[in-house]
Amino acid sequence: MIRDRSAPRGQLHRMAVESKILADNMLGDPTEREVVVYTPAGHNGGDLPLLVDLVGFTAGGPVHVAWKNFGENVPERLDRLIGAGAMAPAVVAFPDCFTRLGGNQYVNSVAMGRWEDFLIEEMTPAVEARFNCGGDGRRAVFGKSSGGFGASVHALLHNDFWAAAASHSGDMGFEWCHLIEMPAVLRALAQHDGSIERWLRAFEAGPKWKGEDIHILMMLAQAASYDPDPDAFCGIRLPVDPQTCEIIQERWDNWMAWDPVVIADRAVEGLKNLKGLWIDCGDVDQYNLVYGARRFHAKLEQAGVEHVYEEFPDNHSSVDYRMDKSLPFLVSALS
Repeated sequence: MIRDRSAPRGQLHRMAVESKILADNMLGDPTEREVVVYTPAGHNGGDLPLLVDLVGFTAGGPVHVAWKNFGENVPERLDRLIGAGAMAPAVVAFPDCFTRLGGNQYVNSVAMGRWEDFLIEEMTPAVEARFNCGGDGRRAVFGKSSGGFGASVHALLHNDFWAAAASHSGDMGFEWCHLIEMPAVLRALAQHDGSIERWLRAFEAGPKWKGEDIHILMMLAQAASYDPDPDAFCGIRLPVDPQTCEIIQERWDNWMAWDPVVIADRAVEGLKNLKGLWIDCGDVDQYNLVYGARRFHAKLEQAGVEHVYEEFPDNHSSVDYRMDKSLPFLVSALS
């Protein structure tokens, strides 16, 4: 729903990126990936900064350009912000990174595929080459939820590539957002003789998908991302004992090694290379992500990393309005 019909409208361009990097993924996911690219009204993209949108679980980038009933899609939001002078013009890319397991954490995995490498070595260079935008010091990554996690991890590990990042309600503090989900995962698997393969095939058969099943699928996707087993079905193994739900420490350590709060212990200094870093989270986030965000914020402050940190009075759902703050911040930082 367009809020400001007087704002000049940008254009959406669709392109396909054929990935060699994703060819060896265990899920059998397609290697040709659609990328929708927004260019502002009156611009062909040349010499503009580039923002890359990493969407949350169960979504692919093109969902952010689809019609919305209440509120705006992201291109409509961009038109309004740019038209009102609240944000300088920028190119924004919406890559489709959806997978068989319902989404993406945007990290390299022998099961899910090498998504870090895809974004950095294939997708972003393809967009920059076609639209003559971005480039060193002129590209940023942003996202919410799983996408916020991706933005945080890319900022921590690839600040030589990304010049700025924004994480909205990103996965952090894994003990309180992921580990506590394991009893529910085991109960769901028990209905299929404890078999991950049987559960997943039953889920894929549909024809209807319950909300609680999406949460189970999300945990399986996390497992395939953080601690993949090349010999297991779809690379999935759990970090807990299937009977007692006791933590299998070696496996859980592999998960925790991907927690931004933990990565910060070894990589926080690299964040000082960024031109801008935005972190926010709802103060009643139902997945407990605010506690991880607070810990992450504290580590950044202790290390002297300049950043914006905000908690806002809301939960995890329907918080795209936060982009009204983060997107202008990113473009300003890149300028």
